Formats: sequence, C-alpha cells, structure tokens
Amino acid sequence: MPDTQLTRRSFLEKSTLATAVATAFPAIGRSQKDGVAATNRVNLALVGVGGRGKSAIQALADENFVVFCDVDDARAAETYEKYPDVPTYRDYREMFAEMGDKFDAVVITTPDHMHFPIAMSAIALGKHVYVEKPLTHTVEEARLLTEAARKAGVITQMGNQGHSNEGTRLTKEWLQAGVLGEIREVHSWTNRPVWPQGIKKPSHKEFIPVTPKTIDWDLWLGVAPKRAYDPAYAPFAWRGWWDFGCGAFGDMACHIMDATYWGLELGSPTALEAFSAKDNDQTCPVSSVVQYEFAARGNQPALTWKWYDGALTPPYPANWEEGREYAKSGTIVVGSEASMVNATYGESPRIFPSSDMRKIGPKLPPKTLPRVETSNHHLAWCNAIRDGRQPASSFDYAGPFTETVLLGNAAIRANRRLEFDADKVRFTNVESANQYLSKSYRPGFF
Repeated sequence: MPDTQLTRRSFLEKSTLATAVATAFPAIGRSQKDGVAATNRVNLALVGVGGRGKSAIQALADENFVVFCDVDDARAAETYEKYPDVPTYRDYREMFAEMGDKFDAVVITTPDHMHFPIAMSAIALGKHVYVEKPLTHTVEEARLLTEAARKAGVITQMGNQGHSNEGTRLTKEWLQAGVLGEIREVHSWTNRPVWPQGIKKPSHKEFIPVTPKTIDWDLWLGVAPKRAYDPAYAPFAWRGWWDFGCGAFGDMACHIMDATYWGLELGSPTALEAFSAKDNDQTCPVSSVVQYEFAARGNQPALTWKWYDGALTPPYPANWEEGREYAKSGTIVVGSEASMVNATYGESPRIFPSSDMRKIGPKLPPKTLPRVETSNHHLAWCNAIRDGRQPASSFDYAGPFTETVLLGNAAIRANRRLEFDADKVRFTNVESANQYLSKSYRPGFF
C-alpha cells in the first residue's frame, strides 16, 4: 500500500522509477492537411469520457482511441455507444496494468482531485499526458508532477485551451514590447461559480441517497477521504468541494489569468492575502477577492494582481470608457503609458480607451512568437507528440502557473496575509497555512 502522505522521499522514488521506465517514443509522422493518416495517429487512452471528456473525444476524433476509462457508466454511455469497439474500464489502475503496452498517450478529464495520481501513474509508464485544468489539486502536486514529467521526457499539456490562441500571443508580444509602459496593477474577474459553494456537508440524518448502480463510488472518490455518496458531489457540483475541486478560482483562473501571466513572465508571488464570503472547511466560498504581490522583474516594477469571483468585479479604471460594461470575465492590465483588457481565454486583447487604441495601433510590435498551427488545443498536443517537441502549455509552464493559481485558494482558506518561499514551497510567516499546500491520500489509489 502507498503512503497516505506523499513525502519528498516517496516522490524521489517515484520519479526515479519514471525515469527508468520511460521510453522515448519515436516521432510519429506529421498530420496531413486533409486529416491524420492512419499510420500517423497517436494511440490514446482516455480517463474520463463523459462531461468534459466528450469534448476531448470530439477534438481528438482523427486519432486512434485504444481504450476508455470512466467510473460512471451513465456519463460515459454516449461515448461507449459511439465507439462500441473500444475496450472500456472503470479502474485506471487495471487499465494501465492490462493495456499499458497498447497506447502512447493519456488524456485525463476527471475531477481535479484525481488528476495527479492518474498523471503520475501514466508518466511512470513513459506515457505522454494531457491533463484538464487546473493541472493538479494542490500546490505540491503541481511541483512534483512538473518535475516527474521533465525527468521522464514525456510530451505534456494542460487543458487551458486559450493558451493556443492568437490573442494570448498578441498579449505577450504587446507586454514584452513595453507597449503599456511600467505595469504595477492587474485585475482579473469571473462571474463563477455557477454551482453551489459556501454550503455544508450533507448530514444524511433524515435522507440517505442511494448510490446509482451506474457509478462506482469508491473509484470516484479515489484518493479523497471516504464519505457517503450524495448528488451534492457528483456528477456536476464537485468543483465546489475542497476534497474534490478547486472552486471558481481553480476552475477559471487557469483561463483568465493565463495570457497576462505568460506575457509578464511572472514566477511565484512573494506574498498574497484574501477575503471571502461563506467559505468553510467543506466548500469553497460563494465569492472571494485574492491579492497577489509579485517582485520586480528586469525593467518591470513590482506589481499587485487582484482576483475577483462570485460576480464581484474590480472598480472601473479611470480611463475606462463611459457606458461600457465589463464582460462576465476578463483581465485588465494597467500600465503607465496605456491599459489593455482581454477576455476569458486571452482572446480579443485591446488597448483602452478607444482613442488610445487608435493612437497606439500603428505602433504595435510585429508578430514574433510562433503561432500554434491549429485552434484545436488537443490536436496541438498530438502534433507536438508527432514532432517530438513540447507544446504551448506543457507542464514546464502549466505547472508553475497552476501553483500560482492554487496559492490563491490557500490564502482564502488561511484568511491571513501569507508570505511565500517558492524554493522551499512554504509559507514562512503562518505555519498553519502550509497544510493547504498538500494533502493526504487514501491508500490503494496511488
């Protein structure tokens, strides 16, 4: 049985195993313009084929589906009916043990709490890995998964699909060229959650729900602590529960903060603090505001980045156009020379007000960053496997970015200003807050 707490010693043992077991898959020939030739397809295993998994199935339809795995037969039924010849499993451990020599890569679209154990197991077998956002459930997991993938030499990507689009590259080019001048202030917001948060654990004193026969509840829980089934958790609302998800912040910040975080080449914050409404030890808050502090970098000064969710929004900047309302989510970057806003997935960046856009537009820098050859984020990963290179949002980028996002959840739970040492992966001023950087694992699943 594995340790219930992932220690650095156990990680080193696992990462050593990953390096020893990993095999260098030869580059499979590139896609053709009219599709992917049968001999060039990536052989895929998919863990989670209902819900978000169906989008992955659609995006990867030209690749070769070797095996499917899902703990919920009802959620997976549509996929199983569409691909009746593809073998199916409920338990990813059995799938890896029995079918591991038949596929090259794994797509993981499970609830957040199972991303890490499944991805680590796949990497230990030398498999390329695509993991939905957020990459992991905890800060420590993000650090360990990134290190393991790097040592194993596998091709990886997180499912923050906006990282493949044009707007994200324009944002980075504008920021790197200094179009906005010195940047000391950034704001991001979302109207999420659209699922229950700020609620307590079901008591089951008067009503005990019957676990559907179509779901293996023990496998659904996986590494999470044992608890009775309730529709408050699955199949939809798991994002709001600390044991399973990362709340509105973890769900949306990996999209909304992405283009600007990448463009500013930020690392870990030096400090952060948060306030929130109706959070508890079971569920994420109904709304929150998190403030990050980042140190100066190169010729850029220190900056403050504020996050707002639960339909909270930042004040309108002084130069915001009168009568124009905020979108449901987005990011504003305030510079000494100009300001810009982009949308949820980094798309549609623009300088505001419009008069500044007209003035600055002719002086915008040329396009210098490589563009992703397809708007299909999943296909971009498969093309990277064929080419033997890392794609746009590999774990080398997505891991540290996910760490930064999840530090915000730690600040929400601690309800204190926290100072962070990135090298030691620890808060230095509030020892009790370090409990929110890692977690224990139920034996048998990792």
